[in-house]
Amino acid sequence: MVTFISNSEADTVALGIEWGKEAGPGWVFGLTGPLGAGKTRLVRGIAQGLDVKSRVRSPTFTLVHEYTGGKWPLFHIDLYRVETMDQFESAGLDQYLFSPEGVTVIEWFNHWPAGERGPMPTSPGHRIRRVAIQVLNENARRIMYEDSCT
Repeated sequence: MVTFISNSEADTVALGIEWGKEAGPGWVFGLTGPLGAGKTRLVRGIAQGLDVKSRVRSPTFTLVHEYTGGKWPLFHIDLYRVETMDQFESAGLDQYLFSPEGVTVIEWFNHWPAGERGPMPTSPGHRIRRVAIQVLNENARRIMYEDSCT
């Protein structure tokens, strides 16, 4: 597990930019952390790293935002209000997992209903970056992450 200390919103965005520049089709970023931890801020950085020009907003009520026009499409999912695998599938969110055309970022990854049908499916050659954000104080965050490849 890698640990990064962000001392500002700019640090968090810069980390996201770095990740976006290295990301490729089929990558999944799974973000966890409390409300206000900076998950969407990190996604904004990933979008910038992918050269997405659209304004990134939290998809809490729409569940997913699609951003195109960058190096790869960005699919931004929020699982905060998703409680079951049936809800996940009926919302059509499963189509964004390991999308061969783009990069997927999932906020509230800890809401993934793993107990119902097992862990998130994996596909050969794809990467999942699991990210946990902890609030240290008003400005600082501990961002811990690890990759798993299939």
